[in-house]
Amino acid sequence: MVHEYRDRVYIRKDVILKLSEYGELNQSKLMSYCGLNNVKHKAIIDDMVEKGLIIRFEEPWGNKTIIKYKVSEKGRAIFQEILEPYEVLFPRSEGEEK
Repeated sequence: MVHEYRDRVYIRKDVILKLSEYGELNQSKLMSYCGLNNVKHKAIIDDMVEKGLIIRFEEPWGNKTIIKYKVSEKGRAIFQEILEPYEVLFPRSEGEEK
């Protein structure tokens, strides 16, 4: 089985793209839709929250609390100004998933 390596830049772009598409997602759906592993990639998500690219919030659900994410205005701006042009200049390889 061949594992394609996806650069962190593309992971960040995919996260913002999925959150823009769905408005907000809980943590497990975000990871699933972006093809990320919670253990391996949680640090990237946390870093994006810390830098203000995405917003993390908690929502009560019965006696549990669900962690959800949505894109911040700063995240949208970075996406349009940096991440989209980056992918135009340096497109992903053929086998790489979007």
